[in-house]
Amino acid sequence: MLARNLMTTVAAVATALSLGGGVLAQDTPTVTIIAHENPGDAELFERIEAGMAEAGTPVNIELVGLPSSGYADALSLRLLSGEIPDIIYFQGADAEFANQGILEDLGPWIEQSSYIKDAMWPHNEARMENYPYLLYIFPARTKSAVMRSDWLEQSGLEAPTNLDEWTAFLTEMSQSDFDGNGEQDTFGILAPDNTAELDAIFNQSFGVSATWLEDGSGEWIHSRVSDAERDKLAYYQMLYADGILDPEYVTSNWEVKEDKFYSGRVAVIMGTAGPVVEIYRTKMAEANPGADLALLAPPDGLEAVNVAKEDRGYAIHAMSENKEAAFAVLDFLASPEGQFIDRMGVEGEHYTRDGDTFEVLPAMGGWYPRFWTVDPGYWTPPVDLLSDVAQGSLEQGAEYFVADNAFVWPADLAADVDAAEQYYRTSVFRFVSGEWSMDQWDQYVEGWYAAGGQAMTDHARTVLQ
Repeated sequence: MLARNLMTTVAAVATALSLGGGVLAQDTPTVTIIAHENPGDAELFERIEAGMAEAGTPVNIELVGLPSSGYADALSLRLLSGEIPDIIYFQGADAEFANQGILEDLGPWIEQSSYIKDAMWPHNEARMENYPYLLYIFPARTKSAVMRSDWLEQSGLEAPTNLDEWTAFLTEMSQSDFDGNGEQDTFGILAPDNTAELDAIFNQSFGVSATWLEDGSGEWIHSRVSDAERDKLAYYQMLYADGILDPEYVTSNWEVKEDKFYSGRVAVIMGTAGPVVEIYRTKMAEANPGADLALLAPPDGLEAVNVAKEDRGYAIHAMSENKEAAFAVLDFLASPEGQFIDRMGVEGEHYTRDGDTFEVLPAMGGWYPRFWTVDPGYWTPPVDLLSDVAQGSLEQGAEYFVADNAFVWPADLAADVDAAEQYYRTSVFRFVSGEWSMDQWDQYVEGWYAAGGQAMTDHARTVLQ
């Protein structure tokens, strides 16, 4: 697709030259971007091009869109084939390419930027110091638990505030028929693919307070072989055995999670704070007119936030011939004009404007910024774009923010890290599903160390103080 787009661009330039428009076509660089494909993106990039032209930095933008489902794998295949655009949106697997020298060190670019250096959040700055190849100017991507507010009211229960109340609450959800279909076929909670979204709200309840914990002798050990992790997995095993946790969680992706939530087959899900929670609220109201969401507080705080590196974001191809123009796109999108374009959506569809007065339209709930959501101390939109629930999820993330002590692994440990992660994920499902008894914990710990955990631990003890 990229090749076809580039061929189209070349043909367009040739046509422009033949028509006498050569000066503009030759002087305007073309920046290729690979990212998720979304309806309306073509119009968005036209507005970005127009905004940059008005700002005196004209570019042509060629978007290579990939489906959201399976994005990380599709992107890796595309890059390994040799098709490497100027700007790449990663959602994992970026370190593999950074280690090969394919990704540009963005540190010097940010230092000289007009907007980005002032628009970043404190956790962005910490992450860029540790890993300067991936940038994602966005609030910390904490997860918040949400449910239908009318179901909360029907239950007659108060929103849970501690682990015991959470357990009782989820049990009640799984034994009720709030969707009114005559069957008890609603599960209390669902986390797609693996238990990561459960960890987001339950880690702190069991003492999994950071990636690395000190054991009784003061030695650093990975939390995944800690007693705290064992106790947490025993809790998940109970949720699974008692029909509270959706047993199809491991085969459910984010699309299945959302579908089950809107159709009443699961009561509580976790969403990324801010715009994603807003999208959940909008889609829930579309599927169930009149329905709204309630934000639930985590039982004992939110999972510690990794500041070692961004786990998603934009990179620039180190061998790109258009690096200056590529960074100009990213920098423009951090400017007040760029933020207005990216975060406000389309006038008449997502908002209306009467002079300096703006009104948000219902469709705004389905819009999300494709690039940055800058620190509000630097720029805020002219009107509140989020509902109280979505705004509350952002405030929840700030209230419970704890920095993790994870760090970036050296390239020579990449195989060990991958192997230990695969072993952990496989073992977690075996524990949670009951295939393994918790009495087999010591066997699991031995296997984790053998799979690469020992090399990780040896290195961690040289890094952590």
